[in-house]
Amino acid sequence: MERNTTQYKGKYYPSWHGSPFDRGSADSYYQRGEDPHYWPEGTYKGLRVEANEMTPEEIEAYNAGFQWNESMQNFKEW
Repeated sequence: MERNTTQYKGKYYPSWHGSPFDRGSADSYYQRGEDPHYWPEGTYKGLRVEANEMTPEEIEAYNAGFQWNESMQNFKEW
């Protein structure tokens, strides 16, 4: 198993800072709603990759990150 991965529903997803899984979990945490994207160079570094530029696997990872956080009900308290 690689470093910076998270297991969800029997599958391992890369979860480095800025990855699709990481951004999905962050959107859930901040209760921003689903908006598939990621930052290949790290969050807020370089160019943001939008949903229409993502592979099906990257969108799956984003959605898994979002659902993973939702299942834990780990939300920012404002």
